[in-house]
Parts: sequence; structure tokens; C-alpha cells
Amino acid sequence: MQLNLEWFRTFKAIYETGTLSAAAQELYVSQPGVSLHLNSLEAYTGSKLFDRAARRMVPTEKGKMLYNVILEPLRKLEAAEQFFHKRAQSERPTISVGMCFETFQYTLEEHIASLPFNLIIKFGEYPQMQRDLDNGLLDLIITPQKGSQKNLQYVPFSKERIILVAGSDTDTAPVEVLLEDSRWPEVAEYLKHQLWYSTAADMEHLKTFWLKNFGEHPDFRPNYIVPNICSIIRCLSAGTGFSIIPEFLCREAIDAGQIKWIWSGDVPVENILYFGTRKKTMYENELSMLEKLFREKWENT
Repeated sequence: MQLNLEWFRTFKAIYETGTLSAAAQELYVSQPGVSLHLNSLEAYTGSKLFDRAARRMVPTEKGKMLYNVILEPLRKLEAAEQFFHKRAQSERPTISVGMCFETFQYTLEEHIASLPFNLIIKFGEYPQMQRDLDNGLLDLIITPQKGSQKNLQYVPFSKERIILVAGSDTDTAPVEVLLEDSRWPEVAEYLKHQLWYSTAADMEHLKTFWLKNFGEHPDFRPNYIVPNICSIIRCLSAGTGFSIIPEFLCREAIDAGQIKWIWSGDVPVENILYFGTRKKTMYENELSMLEKLFREKWENT
């Protein structure tokens, strides 16, 4: 195991504040992140550094010894950090954002070159994004799912509507007749035997839409599993088939006649989209700028 100097900074904060939560607030990180640092340091030193009391972390003798050893060196390092930070105030901050690939491409990609700060985009599953946000690895996430971490806050800013679409060359007359007559069981049976596109990450859209409108889980597998929703749109634009995807991602393709909007569902499916952030952050201005870009894009959709 390699020693991490941040473990000492975390240890010092726990020692001086007396609790994990207070240390987390002082360091602008999550409480699980503080616990992880302390556990790692204890594993590295091979010594228990605190006794976990009900309301306070009580340092052990080893903990007191370690604090006395690292206090002065840490103060010198922090002084050096502040000195060089003043010299580097003109440096661009770096913001890390988690979202799905399609949301990035639709909303943020065109603005990258004009942002006055560095940006790192991470794609992945929403639960992992929430954990990374809580642990300080991300500064902002765009998500339809709210987590339960106490250190995080979620602000709703828009909705995404999930719809049934088809390729421009698809013969949709049979299903349109069934939909017009509200013959839902026959609609479901007809659609089961068509060509379907989906992504591994977005099978949930298909399952939710099918369950709400037909009262059952889909008992078929899509024919084509592609990397992302943009791939679905391109494939449908050049051929036939069906898919269930967010409307805002395919609006331009629908307007251009590349794919067809078939059905919004007898029971519409909508997801609320949230900005997820930590309750305390050093990047309020940068995050506000990003959030403004998202709001403007959705308002104009």
C-alpha cells in the first residue's frame, strides 16, 4: 500500500474537529471519503488511531503521537500550498461532470471551446456517478435518479419524455391503426415481432414504457444492442425498426424526417432530470455557468 499525504490532512482534521462529519465539512468532502482515508491510514500504520465513541472520535496514544509528529510538517506544506496558490490564481479550475453520453453530446459539446475552465466529462451508470460525486471525484452530475447520500443535493431542472419511434422506412401503418383504436394488447403483440434497437445502458426505458402501457414486462430481446442512443438514431435513419428513447435526444431527427414519432404512450413516461452537487463546493460560479447552459438548452427544446 502506498502512502497518500491526503490521509494525514484528513487525520489532522478529524483530530482537531473531533468528528468525522465535522472533518468532512472542513475538507469539503463526503463523510464516507473521510472514513476511507482514516481506515487506509490505520491500515498503513498498523495502529488504531482513534477510539470511536458515540459522539466523538477520541485519539489513542498512537494517534496523539502521530498528530505531534505530522503537525508542523503539515503546517509548512499548507503554507507552501497557500503561497503558490496565490501565485497561480490565474490558473483555470478543473470541473468534473458526470452524465450520459447523449446528454453531453446534445447539451454541452457545442459549448466546450467557450468555457473559461477545464472540464472533465465522465460517462457511466448513475449509482456510480452518485458515489463519485459524494467522494469528491465529480463536482456535478446530470441524473434522473436521486441518491440517498446526506452530503448531496438534487435540484430538478427539466423532464425527459420517453417515446416510441421508428425508422423512416418502417411500415408503421398497421401499428398506427391499432393505436388509433386503442387496441393495446394487439399493439403489444404486433410490436413484439418487429425489429428493435436498444442500448445496454438504456434497457430501463423499454421496460418502464412497456410495463406502464401494457401492464407487463417485455418478453422479447431487442435485435440490436448498440453503444448509445445516437447510434440508434443513425441506424433507424438509414433503415427500419423501432426503439423507445427520450424525445429530446431525437427531436432534431424527427423534425428532419429521419425517424418517425409513433407514440407517447397511453400512460406517458417522464423522468425528472436533476443537477446533483455536493452541499458545499468551491466551484459555485463554474457550476452555475454549466447549469445555466443546461437550462437554456432544455427551455429551447
